[in-house]
Amino acid sequence: MAKEIKTGQAIFLVAEANKKVVGVVLGTHDGRKGWINRLAVAKEFRRQNVASKLIAAIENRLNDLGIDITACLIEQENLVSRTFFRKLGYIKAPVEYFSKKQYPDA
Repeated sequence: MAKEIKTGQAIFLVAEANKKVVGVVLGTHDGRKGWINRLAVAKEFRRQNVASKLIAAIENRLNDLGIDITACLIEQENLVSRTFFRKLGYIKAPVEYFSKKQYPDA
């Protein structure tokens, strides 16, 4: 991740309240497509638009870089995240996800 941050391919944003970190978002891009890799908000700050503001901020940063597509991968059972991103205008893409694990528990 350090390489991506150094080369400008990663964007890491933090939300603060009362001098404490209450939310974070990590995005990356390959010059064509942006990815929201991680999003987290402290429990006591959920449902206060922290996540929505973080996503809007990262989308703006990606747009400023000329990135016209922003995507995220959400596990099927994560209903909270799926609902959240749908409300923000994200649509489910008909794709299959392939991965290769170095060992079974990876």
